[in-house]
Amino acid sequence: MAKFFKYLLASFLGCIVALFIMFSIMMGIFSAMASFGNKPVAVKENTILRIDLDTKIVERSPQGTIPSFDYLNMQSKQVIGLNDILMSIRKAKEDPKIKGIYLNLTYIPAGIATVEEIRNALLDFKESGKFIISYSDTYTQKAYYLATVSDQIYLNPLGDFIFKGMSSQITFYKKALEKLDVDVQIIRHGKFKSAVEPFMMEGMSKENREQTISYVGSIWNSLLKTISESRKLSESQLNEWIDKLEVHNATSAKEKGLIDGVRYYDEVLDELKEKSGVESVEKLQFISLSKYRKAFSEKKQSKSGQKIAVIYAEGDIVMGSGSNDITSEDFSKAIRKARKDTTVKAIVLRINSGGGSALASDIISREVQLASGIKPVIASFGDVAASGGYYIATQADMIIADPTTITGSIGVFGMVPNLKGFMNKKLGLTFDEVVTNKHADFVNPMRPLSAEERNLLQLSVEDIYDTFITRVSTGRNMEKDSVDAIGQGRVWDAVAAKRLGLIDDFGGISDAIRMAAEKAGISDYTVKELPEQSNPLASLLSSLSEEMRMRTVQKELGEYYKHYHQLKYLIHSQGVQARMPYEIELY
Repeated sequence: MAKFFKYLLASFLGCIVALFIMFSIMMGIFSAMASFGNKPVAVKENTILRIDLDTKIVERSPQGTIPSFDYLNMQSKQVIGLNDILMSIRKAKEDPKIKGIYLNLTYIPAGIATVEEIRNALLDFKESGKFIISYSDTYTQKAYYLATVSDQIYLNPLGDFIFKGMSSQITFYKKALEKLDVDVQIIRHGKFKSAVEPFMMEGMSKENREQTISYVGSIWNSLLKTISESRKLSESQLNEWIDKLEVHNATSAKEKGLIDGVRYYDEVLDELKEKSGVESVEKLQFISLSKYRKAFSEKKQSKSGQKIAVIYAEGDIVMGSGSNDITSEDFSKAIRKARKDTTVKAIVLRINSGGGSALASDIISREVQLASGIKPVIASFGDVAASGGYYIATQADMIIADPTTITGSIGVFGMVPNLKGFMNKKLGLTFDEVVTNKHADFVNPMRPLSAEERNLLQLSVEDIYDTFITRVSTGRNMEKDSVDAIGQGRVWDAVAAKRLGLIDDFGGISDAIRMAAEKAGISDYTVKELPEQSNPLASLLSSLSEEMRMRTVQKELGEYYKHYHQLKYLIHSQGVQARMPYEIELY
């Protein structure tokens, strides 16, 4: 027995030592990664900035240089912030060592408004007289839209050219839930509030189809107009080619004038050699966006010490703190900090969100209102700022968006799943309970709502909707009845939103910062980004197990992960929701 305990103790100590060694090795690896990533980068003469947009684009890059990691494939997965992309392009415009930009484009994992902001930055870059050349083995529509800013567009001789128009597809879960004996009890306000339609219908309602046709058509027309002007081709001609499927490969794209040439990569390198003024292809100097970002100073303090705070609100709006989403506590704290900081002369609220908790949205909106009473607050919309995402912007002094931004969706809903049938009939589980009062177990997902309980939830939804349109009415200086008429949960594209008075002007994040400076009456300032990001290594260690779990689910489900994510969010969301109708994806 003594030997057994000695063996057990030795094994335990061995495990402890092994874990300590493994932890030390991991810490060493991470430290080395951080140290390596922080080394300064020198830009050589006649360098070409190479832009590959095949990684996930978020509003701002994570702090530090440690990448996210795919634990299943043991590969690093880089993410890049729109803020760094735009800043790098601005720096390259003035950098004498940068001769031009090479766009290597295929699939861009970002919304159309994000792509448009990058395109506008490249248009500004071209004012320097430097070249932009695009090349791809396959052009998707978003990639081609961005490529049209180039001096020359080239495609591999056997490459695909996807030019087919735009579509938006919604997945409906009603019949699947019926098969599972799950009853989803819906309470909503707004005839266009279609966030819950996938759970109660088998296809789009008349109202939902109307709004979808409207914003998809408007966004497509905006893209088509830009392509038409860039390539000097009429919009009617482009639509005719699309409808007849006359553009489907490199040869047909060249014949129609949509691209400038059909070339292999080595032929493109030869042209880049000529344009950059080097003797041979071997002497071509490329620098990636991630490396170029490290070539210039991270932050330069203004002489005046004045700042403009840019507060990033990206993701779902939720209660609490500590999440990667827009949390009521963290974002309220960030806005308060900017409001109370006397060196911060103006605030830009950058929003990329389809909404979420109505209560969290109202808490954040209140902080925006308090801040706007002291200093200028400009709201800047990204790909989407709808429902709760629009709610938190209503008290800003000015709202600007890209023409392809999706916004509006002024409406609220509540959803309570009744899982009794599923538990009883599918799993054989039954439940029993005792209560002190008639509604002591309200809301119980294991039984249907009573008429009184449903009525109470409906009153709550109506109250919050009334508060929502009141916020819009006071913030946008509109009649309440007018807000209600364009509300009802309807989604609008930014072009329509401007016409209706929901936004003030078109522009991106750079325009918003410039407008904030003008309103504050300052020209010498530093941009301060909020909320402050946590240490990358600490964040990595704290979220290791959760990230591994979610990446496993995402890898197994593949393209169907989005449905899992939507179901999970809506089923587990608490309280009344000010949320956009489903996840909008445009193809």
